[in-house]
Amino acid sequence: MAATDFLCRAETRRALWVMGGVFAFSILFQFCELPYGNFIGSLFSGLNFNRMNYVNTQINFTGGFDEKISRNDSIFSIESKKSGGNHPDDSSRVELLKPNTNLAPERAMEFGNIVKGNNGNVAPMLNEQNKDDNIVPLPSDIESPPLISSPPQVDDNLIAPIATQIDEVTVIVVPLNSTNATTQLMNSPAPSVSHSHVDTDNSTALARSHNPNEATGLLRNDHALSGNGSTMTKRNPAAKKASVEGVVSISEMTNMLLRSSHPSNLLTNPTWSSAGDEALLSAKSQIESAANNISDPGLYAPVYHNVSKFKRSYELMEQNLKIYIYKEGKRPIFHQPKLKGIYASEGWFMKQLKASKQFLTDDPNKAHLFYLPFSSQTLEEVVYVPGSRSFDKLKAFLNNYLDLIKGRYPFWNRTQGADHFLVACHDWAPEETRREMANCIKSLCNADLREGFKFGKDASLPETNIVSTNPSRSLGGNRPSQRKFLAFFAGSMHGYVRPILLKHWQNKDPMMKIFGRMDNHDYILHMKSSKYCICARGHEVNSPRVVESISYQCVPVIISDNFVPPFLETLNWETFAVFVQEKDIPNLKSILESIPLRRYLKLYNNVMKVQQHFLWHPEPVKYDTFYMILHSIWYNRVFQIAS
Repeated sequence: MAATDFLCRAETRRALWVMGGVFAFSILFQFCELPYGNFIGSLFSGLNFNRMNYVNTQINFTGGFDEKISRNDSIFSIESKKSGGNHPDDSSRVELLKPNTNLAPERAMEFGNIVKGNNGNVAPMLNEQNKDDNIVPLPSDIESPPLISSPPQVDDNLIAPIATQIDEVTVIVVPLNSTNATTQLMNSPAPSVSHSHVDTDNSTALARSHNPNEATGLLRNDHALSGNGSTMTKRNPAAKKASVEGVVSISEMTNMLLRSSHPSNLLTNPTWSSAGDEALLSAKSQIESAANNISDPGLYAPVYHNVSKFKRSYELMEQNLKIYIYKEGKRPIFHQPKLKGIYASEGWFMKQLKASKQFLTDDPNKAHLFYLPFSSQTLEEVVYVPGSRSFDKLKAFLNNYLDLIKGRYPFWNRTQGADHFLVACHDWAPEETRREMANCIKSLCNADLREGFKFGKDASLPETNIVSTNPSRSLGGNRPSQRKFLAFFAGSMHGYVRPILLKHWQNKDPMMKIFGRMDNHDYILHMKSSKYCICARGHEVNSPRVVESISYQCVPVIISDNFVPPFLETLNWETFAVFVQEKDIPNLKSILESIPLRRYLKLYNNVMKVQQHFLWHPEPVKYDTFYMILHSIWYNRVFQIAS
C-alpha cells in the first residue's frame, strides 16, 4: 500500500511538472510570436479589434516598419504579368510590412481573415511564404523622411454588423440657393436586396420596385442588351437621409462650379511635397491664365464654359499627366475589365488606361495620380452574398484592399488618398466607397448629390450601354424637319419617376410617344425621328439614354433631380440639353412646346458638336469619352492642390 501511494505521488508530481512546462512554453511563445499581447487574446483575435488603435500615432514609414513578412494572398496578390485569360492558376504573391513592435508594441497588428463566403466559413487571407523585399522606396529628393499617419483600424473579421456600427461619414450638404457647405452624418440601415428576371428589352431593365413611390430607387440593369441573365434590385431603406436638401437645378450646379469650382475644404496639403505637386501647381496657374483664343477647329466654343481653359488644360494633361496603377489585386475583381453592358464604361476606361503608354509610369514616385483598378460590377457579383441585405462584405473587401495599399506604399498616407482615383459605374459604388475612400477622386455613373457626390472633387461618368467589342455606334438621325414626334421614351417601370411619366403621357397625345418596353429596332427609329428624347431616371439618377440621345441627335430631356451630368466642369449642358424637374412631369408637353424653334435648332446643332465627347473607340481618339473622363479626373486633381 505504501508503495502504491509513493507511485501515485510521483505520477502527480510528474504531471504537474509537465503542465507547468507547457504553460511556461505557451507564455514564451506568445511573448515572441503572437500579436495581441496575451495567449487567449491571440487565439481569439477578433475580440481584440478595439485594442488595435492607431489614432493619434505618427510613425516614420521607413523606420516604423523594419521587418518584412512575405504572404500569399488569393485576392490581393500582385497582378500576374503573364498574358491571356483569367489566369486561373495565377499564384502571384504580395509582400506586406510587419509593424515595428519596438516602436509601438501595443499597436502592432497583422491582417486577419478574408470575408466569409456563402457557406459561412472564414478563409485565411494571407499565408506566409518567402520572397525578396519589393517595397516601394520614398522619393530620393525628400530632404528628410516624412511622417506618415498610421493606418486606420482593421477589423480582423472584416464584417462590421451595420445594426451595431454606425457609418459616421461627413458629406457635403448643398442646400438650395446656397454654396455654403455644411455637414451631415449619414446613418444608413442595411439595404434590402432581391432578385428578378431580366427579359430582352432594348433600353430597359426588368428589376422592378414593388413600391413606385420609393424615392431612392433600386439597383438596376438599365439595358437588357447588357446580356446579363439576372439583375439585383436594391431598395434603399426609407430611413436613408439625403445629403442634399431640395433640388439643385442645372443652372445652380453650373454657377456653383464657376463661382467656386473647388471650395477651400477640398484643397489638400500633402504631408510632404513632390516634383509632381510642383507640376500640378504650374498647370493650375497656366489654366487659370489661359488666353481667350481658340485655334482648334474640333472644338465648338458655345458648348463649353470656357473653351480656352479647357483646351489649355487638355494640352497640359497630354504633356504632363502620369498615372501609377497599383498591381495588387487579383482577377476577376481587379485588373479584369468588363466590356459589355450598361456598366461597361468602367471596363473600357480600365482597358484603355492599362494599354496607354502616354499616361502610365512604372515609378510611383513620378505619378500625379494613383488608380485603384477594381470593377464595381464584378465586386458585387463575386463578394455580395445574395439575400444578406447588407453592403458590409463589399465595404470590408475594399477596405481590406485599401489597408494593403496603405501598409505597403507611402503614397496614400501622403495625401490621405486625395491623389488616388477610382472609376465605378455600378449603382452601389457611392455607398461602397463612402467612408474609407471618401477623399478619393471618384468617377461615378451614379453621380447623385443626394448620395454624397462632391463638386470639385468627384467626376460624373457617362453611362454607356455597350453590346459588342466595338463600342462605336451608328450616329445621327433625321433632320429636324423630318422629326415628326415631339418627345419619345421607352423603358421598364423601375424606379419611381417612370410610372409617373407613363401615367400622365402614355397614349395621351399623338406627339408624345411614351411607352413601356419596346424592341431595339423600333427604339432606335423613334429616337432618330423625335425632337426630344426623355431620359427619365430609373433606380438611380443616370441612364444610358443620355448618351443614346446624343448619339442619335435627339435633344436629351433629363428628368432626374440632383443628377450631375458628365463633364459638367467643361461642358455647358444647357446649350444642348433640357432639364425638367420631376415635379413638372404633368407639364412636360407644354414645357417642350414653349421652346422656340430657333432655340431647338441650336440645341440640335450643339448635340452634334458634343457627340465626339460621348463615344468610345477601340483605340482612344482625341476628345473622346476616354480622354474626357481622364480630363475630368486630372482637372479636379489640379484644382485640389493648395497654392
